[in-house]
Amino acid sequence: MRNPVFLFLCIGASVFLRAQDYYYPERNEVWKEKDAEYFDIKPERLQEAVDFALTNEYSGGRDLRVAIIKGFSREPYHEILGPTKKHGGPAGMILKKGFVIAKWGNTKRVDMTFSVTKSYLSTIAGLAFDKGLIKSTNDFLTDYVWDTTFDGEHNKKITWSHLLNQSSDWSGSIWGLHDWADRPPKEGSVDDWRYRTLHEPGTHFKYNDVRVNVLSYSLLNVWRKPLPQVLKTEIMDPIGASSTWRWFGYENSWTPIDGIRVQSVSGGGHSGGGLFINTEDHARFGLLFLSNGSWKGEQLISENWIEKATTASSANPNYGYLWWLNKKGARHWEGAAENIYYAAGFGGNFIIIIPDQDVVVVTRWLEPSKVADFIEKVLKAVE
Repeated sequence: MRNPVFLFLCIGASVFLRAQDYYYPERNEVWKEKDAEYFDIKPERLQEAVDFALTNEYSGGRDLRVAIIKGFSREPYHEILGPTKKHGGPAGMILKKGFVIAKWGNTKRVDMTFSVTKSYLSTIAGLAFDKGLIKSTNDFLTDYVWDTTFDGEHNKKITWSHLLNQSSDWSGSIWGLHDWADRPPKEGSVDDWRYRTLHEPGTHFKYNDVRVNVLSYSLLNVWRKPLPQVLKTEIMDPIGASSTWRWFGYENSWTPIDGIRVQSVSGGGHSGGGLFINTEDHARFGLLFLSNGSWKGEQLISENWIEKATTASSANPNYGYLWWLNKKGARHWEGAAENIYYAAGFGGNFIIIIPDQDVVVVTRWLEPSKVADFIEKVLKAVE
């Protein structure tokens, strides 16, 4: 039997050598392109994927204020508290080892990105973990946030891991938004939802933006400075992102931190706000993750964190730490590798990491029900 240390070193060397082949664009550089044939990729099949994305635009309309109101009309007391923006047409990029092999639409246009923001928020948590601001993701939040946010027999049992994999069933309200009113069941009434039986933290997955906002607020308490500043300094500046992206919270999500009034940003655009960003900056972020957290040899996020973030939770095999996973489960893309993972947002916004092919895919405003078909076409081209 081979020495496990030897095997680990071999795997590590393989990842390092592969990353050495990657191209990392400089800030404001015209992104270098290579013909598909350079990588033995079938250009006609790649074009089929691009054409598919262009002809299957998100059907909810371009006025996102209207789309949000319609999309979450079942939610009692739902309101828009943060900025919104009409979106542009379909846009996207496909990278192979960092080089652009396909692109479409206006890749420099800044648009809302909704829950893709969650994967950026996960990275803020990862940075806190790497720097020792969070000792363990199994720590209770009551050890870090001492106000009433985690009061009560149920909430005091919530750990960072529970918030990150959306299995906390945190109960309460933040910024005037109630946890139980976010994506309520199809059956029942307000009283049924408000007074439901709570699930033990870690046992039940529930996609819930209010609880993600609790995570954002908790990370603000740990970092003690605006999270957009953390993202800019630690990630976006080092990867050469543009100066055009913005991260918003709500008009009422301000809190005092060390005597300064700071906005707690939202983890998506469910009630407005979230990350407003262009396609190229998304592609840089995706390339960072494809490179296992390294950019030009500098480790910006630990591989340890990326492994944690992309490990399936016991509550949902398709979900890690605010990243979707292509494991066997309800959201599995049949025929696609199980180590694919991705960020996904309302309206058909995606950053998709395909490690086996050294590929990153960013697509904006693709009809969400069509993403599996789109990825199938991409994989037929690049495999």
